[in-house]
Amino acid sequence: MDRFFEDKVAIVTGGSFGIGRATAMLFAQRGAKVAVVDWVEDAETVNSITAAGGEAIFIKCDVSKDSDVQAMVEKTVSTFGRLDYAFNNAGIEGASAPTHEVTEENFDKVLGVNVKGVWLCMKYEIAEMLRHGKGAIVNCSSIAGLIGFPGIPAYTASKHAVIGLTKTAALEYAQSGLRVNAICPGAIQTAMIDRFIEKNKTTRDAMVAGEPMGRFGEPGEIAEAAIWLCSDASSFTTGHALVVDGGWVAR
Repeated sequence: MDRFFEDKVAIVTGGSFGIGRATAMLFAQRGAKVAVVDWVEDAETVNSITAAGGEAIFIKCDVSKDSDVQAMVEKTVSTFGRLDYAFNNAGIEGASAPTHEVTEENFDKVLGVNVKGVWLCMKYEIAEMLRHGKGAIVNCSSIAGLIGFPGIPAYTASKHAVIGLTKTAALEYAQSGLRVNAICPGAIQTAMIDRFIEKNKTTRDAMVAGEPMGRFGEPGEIAEAAIWLCSDASSFTTGHALVVDGGWVAR
């Protein structure tokens, strides 16, 4: 799949760190021009891509705001001329609390980014992709979109919703040249997992012990799966929630 995406254009939201950064960099390594999107301005992803000879721009965007998302897609197209792929990865975990203690503010914020944000991104990405009759979108869900996780009800609900949105869009555009899939990472070594376990060694050791493969995943492993779902190698795959979790939900 080397340089498979030559002359193609990809959007990666949540691209400043972790899984988003790894995916943006892999898109670029495979030849794509990349719009790195985040609400945190961080130049490292774009600088790494351009230093390696790739093409990338940074776009600051709050994916929960319609105007921001519309401008993000418009900026991508005005810069690179088209849009072929999107990895809608931006997401937040919110504050941990049992269901009866979750605040309305926290619940609204998590669903605003994780659910409304994915819908808004698809809304404008799909409209652009339909212009040239082909495209692939990958939405980032989680194993928390497949099973329950005590203490993070808003996050869990949001990631279940992402799979529902993905399946609906996949059916709506299956005969229009667009494929829409989701990816469900397990415990991946990112800043989010550090926040979730609060850098507690005992909690970390317990989570690693619960992984059938005996380790956390790496952002690059999720990037490879997301890239595959965008590529023509997965041309008959749509509406699928691909689990990349070291066997966690197989137990």
